[in-house]
Amino acid sequence: MILRFRSFSYIYELFDAMIIIDLLSDVIPALHKTDTGTNALNWMDVFKVSHLPVVDGSEYLGLVSEQEIYDMNNPDDAIDSQIRVMSRPFIYDNQHIIEAMQPFAENNLSVLPVLDVEDKYLGVITLPDLSHELAQMMAAEKGAIIVLEMSVRDYSLSQISQIVEGNDTKIVSLFVQNQSKTDNIYVTIKFNRTDISPVIQTFERYSYRIVQVFSSDREIDTMLEDRYNSFMKFMSI
Repeated sequence: MILRFRSFSYIYELFDAMIIIDLLSDVIPALHKTDTGTNALNWMDVFKVSHLPVVDGSEYLGLVSEQEIYDMNNPDDAIDSQIRVMSRPFIYDNQHIIEAMQPFAENNLSVLPVLDVEDKYLGVITLPDLSHELAQMMAAEKGAIIVLEMSVRDYSLSQISQIVEGNDTKIVSLFVQNQSKTDNIYVTIKFNRTDISPVIQTFERYSYRIVQVFSSDREIDTMLEDRYNSFMKFMSI
């Protein structure tokens, strides 16, 4: 499975499937269209978020941001009387959690509303909960990590997989990052084992450029922490 957004893509193969409903928050409330801007700001402060969904019964009307509330002429007025058009990002409850990364990143969200298959509002997932789960997924299994550099034209997932699996090794996760102002990409691969000497030798035989290798537990933990911090910086929250 490949998920692309901006300059990133992720592939996860060996993780247990986790869907959006598993991350649903049971504490963050929805606003009603008749709630005031002041009330919205109070709830945002209590739950340390900068967005809240607005509903009418089980109908999801849209997402209101802290900035939009501050821009209201009178924050003591009802939200729907001041904000006529709201953005409406959402995700369905049966989608995989990886698919939530794109709407979070594209809209700089702190929460993402969740709907069921009948488009009824169910609740929200939060950025910290999503980030924590993704970090757990990346660190779920001990294994070596290597970073390859190549032209985007030379990128072939099938060939990379054949090289890895031909050496009795599995890909646990794969992370692709475009280099700015070039056609090259970095391909970061995590494996299910720490000894990947045969894999490295095969990559070299096929003329792959290996930029970095992380095989010790300390190196791997540092690498994962750096990738997590880069992801959080990318999310710009």
